Amino acid sequence: RELLETTCRLANMLKRHGICRGDRVAIYMPVSPLAVAAMLACARIGAVHTVVFAGFSAESLAGRINDAKCKVVITFNQGLRGGRVVELKKIVDEAVKHCPTIQHVLVAHRTDNKVHMGHRDIPLEQEMAKEDPVCAPESMGSEDMLFLLYTSGSTGTPKGLVHTQAGYLLYAALTHRLFVELVFDYQPGDVFGCVADIGWITGHSYVVYGPLCNGATSVLFESTPVYPDPGRYWETVQRLKINQFYGAPTAVRLLLKYGDSWVKKYDRSSLRTLGSVGEPINFEAWEWLHKVVGDSRCTLVDTWWQTETGGICIAPRPSEEGAEILPGMAMRPFFGIVPVLMDEKGEIVEGGNVSGALCLSQAWPGMARTIYGDHKRFMEAYFKPYPGHYFTGDGAYRTEGGYYQITGRMDDVINISGHRLGTAEIEDAMANHPAVPETAVIGYPHDIKGEVAFAFIVLKDDTGDTDAVLKELRSAVATKIAKYAVPDQILVVKRLPKTRSGKVMRRLLRKIITGRSQDLGDTTTLEDPSVITEILSAYQKYKDKQAAS
Repeated sequence: RELLETTCRLANMLKRHGICRGDRVAIYMPVSPLAVAAMLACARIGAVHTVVFAGFSAESLAGRINDAKCKVVITFNQGLRGGRVVELKKIVDEAVKHCPTIQHVLVAHRTDNKVHMGHRDIPLEQEMAKEDPVCAPESMGSEDMLFLLYTSGSTGTPKGLVHTQAGYLLYAALTHRLFVELVFDYQPGDVFGCVADIGWITGHSYVVYGPLCNGATSVLFESTPVYPDPGRYWETVQRLKINQFYGAPTAVRLLLKYGDSWVKKYDRSSLRTLGSVGEPINFEAWEWLHKVVGDSRCTLVDTWWQTETGGICIAPRPSEEGAEILPGMAMRPFFGIVPVLMDEKGEIVEGGNVSGALCLSQAWPGMARTIYGDHKRFMEAYFKPYPGHYFTGDGAYRTEGGYYQITGRMDDVINISGHRLGTAEIEDAMANHPAVPETAVIGYPHDIKGEVAFAFIVLKDDTGDTDAVLKELRSAVATKIAKYAVPDQILVVKRLPKTRSGKVMRRLLRKIITGRSQDLGDTTTLEDPSVITEILSAYQKYKDKQAAS
């Protein structure tokens, strides 16, 4: 009832400030009850919310606001994350300088610190208190827009995926319900602990819409897994008696490094099911989560799905009772999900022990309907590669038993700590530097983050201080995208390996840095094969220098 009342007051406030059905509202807030109320207030009056992860830069925020033509931004004065204060309002102020459609900025208060309030800024709690706690919900069509959520593509600009009222809600609610009943073994009064941020689809579907649709108790986790110490998750499990715990492999890999004592310090007997989401989970992390966190008694499920799918598509459960679960494998398609594997010729690959491009051959309620303002790009990205099928962008392996294992992205998208990021976005951010005519970014394996960005850059001949340029490039990526997007390594090379038509051969760069330079495959299309020797030599020097330091 408290949430309903907060939602209604906020909804009435939005209406009073000119927000109507179909208008877009940006939400730039960390995980918090008010952020959830902001999402639900938009849904209640038929406005379209677009939540922007509160770690994105002002430039990223402005780009999303402008693409969606938002009228209002809802934010906090400041955020608290891992012991740090994040100046959210300052970031919004910087962003909205470049956003002509923004009429108001609604500012909630997470701390007592005062922030600059301009003519567009409205103190949220103060104004909400004046509103009526009752707001009749708008009657919506099943295919009306519920929200926009931006995700990275293989080209530079993020795409605003459109999810609709009925289909998305049905799929989020059903996957959550069956997931908690059959997968997460839900019982009335259970506490569902999904520790994802609401800025991502996992937070939308399994922190907000799914659990609340089913009347479940949902945990909001604002902090980081290692603040104030690496026992944070398990202290929360003990204190709130969490029954189902759903998190990202990157956090598990990070906590694994701190050993078992932080886990064993806390009582985890309330846990019955563990789930992983966001990227494929490696065997070591799966084993640790199962044996140490779950004491080998909890069901552990690796789930595969995407922003585009709206909810879980492949997971070991639902299945027959007691059916086997294989470590690190998503395994079984959810009801109504029909996966197929495709070869390079676009033919369906039959049988077991085979790999291919993962496609879905039948529509499902939770699928995104379009990219906002660019249906052509939507069709080209997802439906043109394999006509008659939805192309996930992921590769997969199917076992003899018919189970699916996701092998990773097939396009130029990398997954850093569960955050999807197009390499083109990082390249664009760096290519604006006057000393850098060319860049190529690839993803390579990292033992905690899963993947990180490795940048190859070509500098102009007259570039003086290389170290200063590298520092500026790192800063440019942090400013234009976010800190997590900053390349882990930057290697200066004389030129990039290109085909005769000028296309950069990123797969060769990937092989060089993953130590597979003996197996480069077909290099006949290279304009000048000697470039490989050049890059290998530069990379060796770079590694020697790192080892020496």
